[in-house]
Amino acid sequence: MPGAEVMPHFTPPPPHRSFSGTAIGGEPLPSHPHLKTRVLLLVASDVDALCACKILQALFQCDHVQYTLVPVSGWQELETAVLEHKDQFQSFVLINCGANIDLLETLQPDENSLFFVCDAHRPVDVVNVYNDTQIKLLIKQDDDLEIPSYDDIFRDEEENEDDSGNEDDGSEPVGKRQRFDEDAMERRIERRRQRREWEARRQEILFDYEQYEYHGTSSAMVMFDLAWIMSKDSNDMLWWAIVGLTDQWVHDKITQMKYVTDVGTLQRHVSRHNHRNEDEENSLSIDCMRIVFEYDLRLALYQHWSLYESICNSCYTSASFKLWSVQGQKRLQEFLADMGLPLKQVKQKFNSMDMSLKENLREMIDESANKFGMKDLRVQTFSAQFGFRNKFLANDVVFAAASLMENTEKDENGTGNFIQALDSLSRSNLDMLRLGLELAKKQLRAIQQTVASCICTNLIISQGPFLYCYLMEGTPDVKMFSQPKALWLLSKSLLKSFVCSTRNKRCKLLPLVMAAPLNVENGTVILVGIPPVTESSDKKNFFGRAFEKAAESTSSRTLHNHFDSCFIELKIEDRSKFLDALISLLS
Repeated sequence: MPGAEVMPHFTPPPPHRSFSGTAIGGEPLPSHPHLKTRVLLLVASDVDALCACKILQALFQCDHVQYTLVPVSGWQELETAVLEHKDQFQSFVLINCGANIDLLETLQPDENSLFFVCDAHRPVDVVNVYNDTQIKLLIKQDDDLEIPSYDDIFRDEEENEDDSGNEDDGSEPVGKRQRFDEDAMERRIERRRQRREWEARRQEILFDYEQYEYHGTSSAMVMFDLAWIMSKDSNDMLWWAIVGLTDQWVHDKITQMKYVTDVGTLQRHVSRHNHRNEDEENSLSIDCMRIVFEYDLRLALYQHWSLYESICNSCYTSASFKLWSVQGQKRLQEFLADMGLPLKQVKQKFNSMDMSLKENLREMIDESANKFGMKDLRVQTFSAQFGFRNKFLANDVVFAAASLMENTEKDENGTGNFIQALDSLSRSNLDMLRLGLELAKKQLRAIQQTVASCICTNLIISQGPFLYCYLMEGTPDVKMFSQPKALWLLSKSLLKSFVCSTRNKRCKLLPLVMAAPLNVENGTVILVGIPPVTESSDKKNFFGRAFEKAAESTSSRTLHNHFDSCFIELKIEDRSKFLDALISLLS
């Protein structure tokens, strides 16, 4: 990669096979014409990708590497960007896109094009894994990719099957020649049988490998690891790595175990970068940043909102209390009373609360939460303090940046939203971050109001193997939920709330398919499938493959354009037959 010197932490090659890595084993990268040319940076529209992009931009700046940044929201934009720029660029860096398809087959690049792919999407396409010339995967060594072996999925072309080197020249006796022909025929039949068996086995192996979609280590963490190995890491880069990991946690893309493990890794870097004695502490300059590890509350934006609003609009507490019901509202009042917090204090801005209450707030909430069955209200996280006054939790920044990226309030194009979200991650642009926080509050309110509406009007229907919910055109805030990240958060919150509200034990184990209007003029809806809410969930999602097969079997007009394959776009007239096929497929 341009500017990179050593990369000893990235995936080593399997025995006797060249693996897609870059400079393994601590050796300097070889001199390469690609390292001296301008780079095209293609970045997906998610917060982890933004954070990885910020780290890479800083590294490029260190080494004076020239680059062009192009945001891409789906496969079509990625293909178009490469097609438009492939004459001007030889080096392409893809962040959170490209790993899970056959890149060379899809993009048809020139032979001298080189792709560096840093993508958390799994599984990685096997062709990308075993292509050692044009594709370089940036993957942490401890990420278990579960790649099938080379010999199980690739087979060298058989040599001339007719044994042309042993052809009969007619000089042999007739009987012997006949036996020779019979032996050759048997060998050909046996080879074909073996080939068929190998092909069937290959299909089985690939199906097992590709059937579930899931996520590996955050791309921002991978980029930070690269910066650290190069001794170019900074506190800003570390904060972006933290926000990238927190994005995976907020959007429920990784397991709790994976999150806690990665938090532990980053915690060691936080100690290294933020170790100061008390004298230095008191003389912090106004432009200084300090990162702190803490067990904080699983309450969205509470430090920038009122505690009451945050409890009402956080998925965890809203679902636990069942706040869409009268009984749930009553339980919330009991909870606040149990804490001994006056309603006047709870409903005013957090910053305006009595200092004595704020100082003991976490302990008070924690104690009462346990009595009300909310044992996971505290979570391991990080906060950053910019100067004296500005303190932000990592999940505050995730909500703010994601809301800016999917802002539907003004007719901004996707690129404009992307740039604003990217800007909000710079501590020199706190006004943009605060705008994002206000948008995030609106989004969280809209999510909880929609959840309450769907549950109270019984919009969630059991279709047999899955639950289904369709947001009608005209539903409040429906435009907001035409955006994938907002629809994902809504679906997650709705499924969790439904599981808390239903008495049907079977429904508690079902996944959810949710649809929302996308483009009324074109008659399209956006569809997402999410796995069941279970304690042991491995966060693997089978809906991507299921959607493909259901569309194929019914000739439904679908567009599979999202980097997350569990999102598709569908013509509204084809919705019924598509759902019928999906029910049949998953039954």
